[in-house]
Amino acid sequence: MPDVADRRPAVSPLLTAALALAALSVLRRLRLPHPTVRQILGGTGASRSRAYEQRDALLALLPSLERAVGRPRASPPPAVDTSGLADQVLDFVMQHPGCVYTRGRRQRYSDSFRRFLLELCEQHRKVQLDAFATAVHLPLGTLKDWLRGGRQGTDAPATSTDPVRTEPDPATATRIETILAEWRRWEGSFSAFCDHVSLNLRIAYGRTLIGSILEQHGERVPRRRTGRSPDEKALRKAFQTFFPGAQWVGDGTPIDVQIGGQRFGFNLELMVDAHSDAVVGASTRDEEDSKAVVEAFDDGVRTTGAPPLGVLLDHRSSNQTPEVDEGLGSAMRMDATKGRAQNKAHVEGAFGLFFQVVPLLAVTATSAKEMARQILMLVVQTWGRTLNHRPRKDRNGRSRVQIYTTETPTPEQIAQARAALEERCRQQELARKTIEARQDPVKRSLLDEAFTRLALSDPEGNIRAAIARYPLDHILGGIATFAGKRQAGTLPDGADARYLLGIVRNISQKDEGLRITEALLRARLEARDRLLLPLRKSLDTLMQNISDPMQRLKTLADLALGAGRLVDRLFWLDALADHIRRQPDSRHSALLRFVSQRIHAAFAVDQRDRQAAVRFLCTEVIPLA
Repeated sequence: MPDVADRRPAVSPLLTAALALAALSVLRRLRLPHPTVRQILGGTGASRSRAYEQRDALLALLPSLERAVGRPRASPPPAVDTSGLADQVLDFVMQHPGCVYTRGRRQRYSDSFRRFLLELCEQHRKVQLDAFATAVHLPLGTLKDWLRGGRQGTDAPATSTDPVRTEPDPATATRIETILAEWRRWEGSFSAFCDHVSLNLRIAYGRTLIGSILEQHGERVPRRRTGRSPDEKALRKAFQTFFPGAQWVGDGTPIDVQIGGQRFGFNLELMVDAHSDAVVGASTRDEEDSKAVVEAFDDGVRTTGAPPLGVLLDHRSSNQTPEVDEGLGSAMRMDATKGRAQNKAHVEGAFGLFFQVVPLLAVTATSAKEMARQILMLVVQTWGRTLNHRPRKDRNGRSRVQIYTTETPTPEQIAQARAALEERCRQQELARKTIEARQDPVKRSLLDEAFTRLALSDPEGNIRAAIARYPLDHILGGIATFAGKRQAGTLPDGADARYLLGIVRNISQKDEGLRITEALLRARLEARDRLLLPLRKSLDTLMQNISDPMQRLKTLADLALGAGRLVDRLFWLDALADHIRRQPDSRHSALLRFVSQRIHAAFAVDQRDRQAAVRFLCTEVIPLA
């Protein structure tokens, strides 16, 4: 028989007795079979007192043998001295008055202060972000936003009223010179500067007077809102109508109904006769879709007894589906003019009147959703009938019902209206086919893939045809912007293919302005215009005095963002793109990211202008062809 290896630990009888005694207390607690103390001591030959001393030592050692679950706790990073950071920030704030300003509970920062902290953070990479934010007295979330490229609206000037003026004070030359001198060294917002003039300089001028002084001396150009379009009044009453029942106008609007503590949302779809302004049909559904249009149309047919010759609908994708075309039957579906709500003034006016007279649709009794829908339908029917029977002053006291029922068109009028509507539809179809024939197949295939990937609806291809009219660069920029907004969750509710068309159109208009200005700039450079000679001299001086490529990059970016005129900004952007192109190709992407971060940190510049500047640099440095 082979020998079995002895695996017993090589310990003394005393330690064996101590181990058995330690196990004895556990066995007793668990009520398991166990030997007596006398049996343990007799079997090992150890003395009682020494065995109990070793047992106590073993029990004290047991907790140290078990380690906690998971990885051992990491040692804290070595402490880094941040005492000098606060001093550097304090020196910068003292040299740049107004770069940090408090309004209410919010702290506001100038672009120069933001760039200074970004460079300081880059120089002290070994310092943890939370320690750096604490040292420079900046919220950690704000610092992270700046490092990600900035956040829209962080530095927007707050709205406030003018400081109180005690008595009219004439604008003396001394006060004006003081204001101009302070503004030239000021780096905060205009609103904060007005408070600074009133509180610190003791000059009791309001915001309007201060802004006028700065504007007259060419120190500040205020942003003004665009006025109302001059052709809106001229186009009033230009909608061509024929007779009652010739053309209906349909549209939908959201409306809420409250039942007890629950609120239900519906879509109210109306059909309004263009000639009499009578509300002929209505539908209430959960959302504005093709079925809502068909239901409102069928309700109008039941109300009037006959379908119209044509129905005018907007360019919403749910209005341009085969279900709508089939539901309208013999009636022609016509598209409203894009960008002009006045083209559907009949139904828009009906909505306006409805919301003027409709009470709060709230029922205290608890019930089902269908009850809320029926209540809404009753309110709409009551309002529509009341409106239709109300006399109209502009129609010689006749109501909408009287106009609709008493005027009978002749066969000649019906034929003329049908011919006019068919001719209008034919012209729209010809225009659509002409646009498609002129489009680049590469753009169409690119748009088809993008619409499929983004799940955008365009059954008839009208929106893709409109987008394909723009250059390829602008289409790519629009698709990227739409996809990026969707990933970031910043797309507005209901954003569809028309929203993508608006993005492409805005990019095209902005870049078109930049290109026009660039052409003007190059023409003026060739002619050695006096206006651009100082810019060229400044650029030559900058290149001679600054040898570090990164410092040149920062300086050119700051000059472009600080330019007050579009021509100046484009000059410095072009110089910045030329400087990046002269660097190795492997560094272009990194330099563009660095400049983009610096541009997006300049919150004093409008967001659209910052985005246009980044697109211009990317297009110039990395062209598609």
